[in-house]
Amino acid sequence: MTTKMRSEIAEQPAALRATLDALLPRVGEVEAIAARTRHLVFVARGTSDNAAVYGRYLVEAYAGRLAALAAPSIATTYKRRIDLSGALAVGLSQSGRTEEIVETLAWAKDCGAATVAITNGGEGSPLAQAADLALCTVAGAEEAVPATKTYTTQLAALAVLALGLGAGVEAGDLARVPDAVEELIADPGDLDAVVEGLAGVQGVVVSGRGMAFSTALETALKLKEACYLHAMGLSYADLLHGPIAVVDRDTPALLVAAGEGPTLPGTVALARRVTGAGAAAYAVGGGAELAGAATASLNGPALPEWVAPMGLIVPGQLLTEALARRLGYDPDSPRGLNKVTQTQ
Repeated sequence: MTTKMRSEIAEQPAALRATLDALLPRVGEVEAIAARTRHLVFVARGTSDNAAVYGRYLVEAYAGRLAALAAPSIATTYKRRIDLSGALAVGLSQSGRTEEIVETLAWAKDCGAATVAITNGGEGSPLAQAADLALCTVAGAEEAVPATKTYTTQLAALAVLALGLGAGVEAGDLARVPDAVEELIADPGDLDAVVEGLAGVQGVVVSGRGMAFSTALETALKLKEACYLHAMGLSYADLLHGPIAVVDRDTPALLVAAGEGPTLPGTVALARRVTGAGAAAYAVGGGAELAGAATASLNGPALPEWVAPMGLIVPGQLLTEALARRLGYDPDSPRGLNKVTQTQ
């Protein structure tokens, strides 16, 4: 039986095409609202927070603007005011109904920020209504609890946001993303080998850096949500500062990288270090060089680094769905989770 999660993974190329068709013509609107701002703050939780990590790297590396991840509790629990004049606050929520995110975005506006919402909840959602500008993704209804198509379309919306902020990238690269995702769904690489490698372990370290860091965090979250693994998502720079001690024969590493870019050599070196210590290193992306240093590998997208995360997450999604079934779990309905999470 095909799970809802697997069906929604397969819907991503169409969802990405629809989202890019809807949002690329709105780059000028982003430019207008961004003209009166200097820096950004992203407001999100969970999967949306992982998407925001991609947004942060994208904006800082290519648009030259300082960006940060907000702590919503400053607004909702501590109820403090911060001078946000000159800031662009970007709220991300797939449903657009997460009360904490809606409240924090409204707080940011009250503190002087210009506000943008990124949501799949539509123009009528509370988050879209709270924002000066809403960039609504076109993923369609998502029924499985683990987010797939709503996550990748969030990344597409963040790429459009970056274009509006003046990112020095080639906008035409976005047109290649849906086809690249389609290719990965059809051929994810050594999926069976990686599933079997993770089926007998209790934990895994998932690591990437730079643009791929968001993918490492999101893949780790998916493995925790649906497979109940103790999955630790880390930048490999942080991993090398101590946590690498947990990587051993019983705790493999899942290493994520685009097929190009400044973080690829470090990821390859990490794979060699892990396998040299007798542990398994499974690659996601990174081209032939990373695959050659790994125990087994999943394919990555043939895309420039700045858009690669939209494809890099797909093998991780397929791995999560297949591993959950291999372990006898239902990936559509992980225990203790709901589609919309409200923070107390």
